[in-house]
Amino acid sequence: MIGFVILLSVIILAAFADIIAPYEYTEQNVGGRFQAPDADFWFGTDDLGRDMFSRVIYGSRIALWVAFLGAMIQLLIGVAVGLACGFFGRWVDRGLSFLTDLTWCIPGTILALAVVTMIGKGLTNTIIAISLVAWASYARTVRAKTLSLRNMAFVETGKAFGETNTALMVRYILPNIIPSLIVMVSLNLPGTIMSTTTLSFLGLGSQPPSPDWGLAISTGIKYISRAPWLSLFPGIALVYTTFGFNLIGEGLRDLLDPHMKSQ
Repeated sequence: MIGFVILLSVIILAAFADIIAPYEYTEQNVGGRFQAPDADFWFGTDDLGRDMFSRVIYGSRIALWVAFLGAMIQLLIGVAVGLACGFFGRWVDRGLSFLTDLTWCIPGTILALAVVTMIGKGLTNTIIAISLVAWASYARTVRAKTLSLRNMAFVETGKAFGETNTALMVRYILPNIIPSLIVMVSLNLPGTIMSTTTLSFLGLGSQPPSPDWGLAISTGIKYISRAPWLSLFPGIALVYTTFGFNLIGEGLRDLLDPHMKSQ
């Protein structure tokens, strides 16, 4: 329940940012640089006099976009690879499992850094880079589930009626894996957001004047002794959002996939 309330509040902030935020996130006031939090600027102002409260609110849109797009890419790759491995077996399983294990064993941040270096900076490229690392966990889970389902009676019945391999995977096996996938998505989203924020912090993700929380924290570090609120409030927003996703993930796990909890 707490996780749902947290996530709902973030969604409301993102959806109505234009109404809730008192200023445009790009609006500058050079004469009001580094103004401490007060009644006019609840979270203070940054090095360009921009309202930090407005920038944190608009940053929630980026966090949700990262979560949505990252989850879609990871699911598409992971489910396709996992179904193919578990259903066909033999050389298909060996080849794709080797690729999955190779991706799994390389430190995610290092691999993502390499991918971003090749495809270029930017938020979308960063999400793609993170997703090209994170899909392996989905593939392993889907493969294991597919192996346990492919010889079940309802799948054999489909084969007897002449269903194609694609139909067997999509119509017979995949629906039985969806509860586990929902749980995995909700549990993996905080990691996706944190990884993308890390790359933005390093200057490889969102670029100025984006209100990205990672970029805001990175900028604030330069002025941490003079204006600690520049990093403090974006950091709190990041922890608040990821904590909400974690709570929802744990709740969905207990509800939809108790077996995963025991593991």
